[in-house]
Amino acid sequence: MADWRWSCDPDGLLDDLSTGVRAEVEHLASEITVRDSMVYLDGAAYTGTGPGLRTESRGRLMLTYLTDIRGEQIVIVQVTCFD
Repeated sequence: MADWRWSCDPDGLLDDLSTGVRAEVEHLASEITVRDSMVYLDGAAYTGTGPGLRTESRGRLMLTYLTDIRGEQIVIVQVTCFD
């Protein structure tokens, strides 16, 4: 996975979520990070166009995120939880 990581923008995006939902977000974000690190093996040396804004759903959770390939990170920009 090299140095890939995930973060949120804005920083406090997860602050108001319950502990359970936050754990689900962290798990899904980690899975996305691992997957994208394997898809974009060039990482910081990548010269192509990025995939743009994407969504990933799992159960009651939907994340909207960007893959910053050259920054080797996933940036979560929106979290939706369907209770």
